[in-house]
Amino acid sequence: MPRLERKAAKRWLLALLIGMATTAGAVTPNQVTRELLQAEADVCHAFEAGNADALRRTLTADFTLVDSHGNVTNLKQNLAEVAAREPFYEEFRNHDQQVRLYGDAALIVGITSIRGRAGGEPFAADFRYTDTWIRRDGKWLLAASHASRLP
Repeated sequence: MPRLERKAAKRWLLALLIGMATTAGAVTPNQVTRELLQAEADVCHAFEAGNADALRRTLTADFTLVDSHGNVTNLKQNLAEVAAREPFYEEFRNHDQQVRLYGDAALIVGITSIRGRAGGEPFAADFRYTDTWIRRDGKWLLAASHASRLP
């Protein structure tokens, strides 16, 4: 076999072995994206249902939210708000999401549409949001969120 053909064959074999090593037991980006979007939907449902326990299982202990007024709140504050159901959400839904993966971290940018009552008054609004997710022990957890109200 000529030297050039041997080099090409070695490169092909190396590429094949690397491909096999990186895909053996690996999770495909589409599967990860589906997992993350399901986790996002679960967070929305927890807010809508007032389920602070479900939310606690999905957020990191050092979770922070920067709301549309620039206020920064922590896990304890967010769980208390959800448990008190104030505001009360009739709809809390994410859509138009884009997922970017960075190993055991991910960013999701999208729009949250909410509708409900606060202080007895009805409200409805859309927010552009960015969520930062991290994977710990095989589970995706929400570490930080930022929301800006859309006009």
